[in-house]
Amino acid sequence: MIERSFGRVLGRFRTGAWLRSSVTWIVLLVVALVGTGIAIREKGRGHLHKLKTELGERPPVVVVSTPQPGGQDAVVLTRAQQEAGITPEFLSATLLPGRGMNVLQIMAFLPGKGEVPLLDAPSLQDAARSMTGIEGDVNGEVSLAMGGAIEVPWAGQVSGAALPGGTSVLANWRGRGITLPVNSAQGGSAGAQGTGTQSSVGGLLLKDAADSASPSVMPDGGVVQGVFNAGSFEGHWPSKTEVRTTVLLSARTMDVTIIARNVGSEPEPMGIGWRPRFAIPAGQRSQVTLKLPSMTRAETKDRESGLPTGRLLPVEGTEYDFASRSGAALQASSLNDTYVHLKTGALSTGAEAEIRNPAAGYGIRITALSPSIKAMRVYAPAGESMISIDPQTNYDDPFGREWSKDEDTGMVVLQPGESMQWKVRLELFPISGPAMGPG
Repeated sequence: MIERSFGRVLGRFRTGAWLRSSVTWIVLLVVALVGTGIAIREKGRGHLHKLKTELGERPPVVVVSTPQPGGQDAVVLTRAQQEAGITPEFLSATLLPGRGMNVLQIMAFLPGKGEVPLLDAPSLQDAARSMTGIEGDVNGEVSLAMGGAIEVPWAGQVSGAALPGGTSVLANWRGRGITLPVNSAQGGSAGAQGTGTQSSVGGLLLKDAADSASPSVMPDGGVVQGVFNAGSFEGHWPSKTEVRTTVLLSARTMDVTIIARNVGSEPEPMGIGWRPRFAIPAGQRSQVTLKLPSMTRAETKDRESGLPTGRLLPVEGTEYDFASRSGAALQASSLNDTYVHLKTGALSTGAEAEIRNPAAGYGIRITALSPSIKAMRVYAPAGESMISIDPQTNYDDPFGREWSKDEDTGMVVLQPGESMQWKVRLELFPISGPAMGPG
């Protein structure tokens, strides 16, 4: 009897009669509804990725299990090489939403050289091991030593009276005291005794994690925007701030845009900068040339601190003169200087700086696309294979008493609801000799 019953069922499947049964369709509909309900429930619980993996589907992005800087996954914008290997191209940019949107690395294709890192930075894994948020990185200062750190709500240094304990300084803005953390590298006996002057360096966003980071694919590259609801920066700043950083990568250009908005109820000073550390290949420093859009630099008290005296000096004919059309050789120079009163060329879209490496056959142009950018800080210690050019809206130590009352040190005052924009473009261009290439 069992065999006859099974034979009848099998016969219905063979003839397709089961498809015409209303009972069968009702059963299938119920199964589909139950399955959809389970999937929705599992997605809400965050298990959909697990379900896909168990069903044999591979997710489009593999999440690395190793610790990530700031506890958030890095975002890597990538694009395919398309110029048949005859001209330099950007290939990728690695950003750290967990560390203030630090641009950790930029990879480029260089004819005859292949894929080359443009920034002085360790691997992502080594960066994660260094960016601990404790001890020497308690204020995020490790970010200043690798890749390109975003600086908000000021760029460079702010000095003030050292407070007892040596961990804070008291700066003065319009008669209002602002207490800022001292970077570990800036410590010393004066701070520990509560006397003298110390500095807070690189702003207050260095160790902040993004509230959101939204990458998108573009026709020739990609774009990502990180949003930081920074508030009052842990009570250090007069009002509350929202920061949006957008990075757009394509073959020949990379645009970095930073918008800071006062979302609090009090006025606040605001400055923005970006500190990329461009790599110089070993043995090529003497061949690298530097071009800067300024004939004026801020005199410093000493080469080590880089703090200004308040005097602005002409650079024409000095070792600090990099303003000619073809620039000047970096050679063994040690630079830690801020160039101000930036000039825009007749055919330029903004003040331009250039680093040219004829041995590698390429140059990098840094163009300030926002008129609020008033200074470029250059840091190139002798004997090191890197050079940093920081386009910043403010001078170093912008609240300092050393400045003349007539000198605009670049700190913008944002009223509640107001915002300011900082935008810079990186460009790759080919060169075939020390004095050749776009001028």
